[in-house]
Amino acid sequence: MAENEVILDVQNLKKYFFIRKGAVLKAVDDVSFQVRRGEVYGLVGESGCGKSTTGRTIIRLYEATGGKVIFEGKDVHRLTAQEQKAFTRRMQMIFQDPYASLNPRMTVGDIIGEAIDIHDLARGKERMERIYELLRTVGLNAEHANRFPHEFSGGQRQRIGIARALAVDPSFIIADEPISALDVSIQAQVVNLLRRLQRERGLTYLFIAHDLSMVKYLSDRVGVMYLGKLVEEAPSGELYRNPVHPYTKALLSAIPIPDPQIEKNRHRIMLQGEVPSPVNPPPGCRFRGRCPLAQKICAETEPQLREVAPGHRVACHVV
Repeated sequence: MAENEVILDVQNLKKYFFIRKGAVLKAVDDVSFQVRRGEVYGLVGESGCGKSTTGRTIIRLYEATGGKVIFEGKDVHRLTAQEQKAFTRRMQMIFQDPYASLNPRMTVGDIIGEAIDIHDLARGKERMERIYELLRTVGLNAEHANRFPHEFSGGQRQRIGIARALAVDPSFIIADEPISALDVSIQAQVVNLLRRLQRERGLTYLFIAHDLSMVKYLSDRVGVMYLGKLVEEAPSGELYRNPVHPYTKALLSAIPIPDPQIEKNRHRIMLQGEVPSPVNPPPGCRFRGRCPLAQKICAETEPQLREVAPGHRVACHVV
């Protein structure tokens, strides 16, 4: 396995929704990034910025409007039916809502075993042993296999979702805000479980979230999205030490610090104005209406991602 091997290469990805005659919602608009094998790539931004749509388009729950998603050397959106089945074994998803994503009419054993059956990975006693082992791996018990989703807490349901994702032994997992619907006391347990599974199974994650402190804890590199665009990307430590884009700075200033003295004295960046509509985004930089540094060029020309330090890219005219 090559060091720093690129397992996922997203090239100019676009996902548009045609919502009414003549109106197009540009949820993801020309997004490009790479994820290396064995790392955690964090994708962050406000609600509605397009980060979850990016994840769903990568795994082909949505068909791409444009661009390419190259996973392990193959374009995901141009796979044959046979290649698509093999692809779903290699890439799995953990969804945000651990209740809505589980079939309430199926037992936990059947939910986890469904993918095992589809890919014909095990049968009979071996199948049940595999299900029991997956349940134990995520911190549940074998007897939970006979229960239904409504009999579990939110944290337990998310563990079932994780077990389902692991059932086909994937190499890449898209975690779409996997802790946002959970109690704060449970969030750390689920994140620590994800870290342990990554170490033990050599997994690669695309971790989608709006909780920047959790992204910092889990991610190796971070991409920041705003209104369908990637506006900054850097190694996690570099991004938190030296944010460059005004939007990234505002996001990081909102993270609470568990020290009353520091919290009282630090400067919070308050953004003015409203987020523009993705149906009719403004020309030039989409952030300019809320940006304290906006200049004339920001209204005329859309900024492109450029490298300002090794591995640190930003889309801004004035930094």
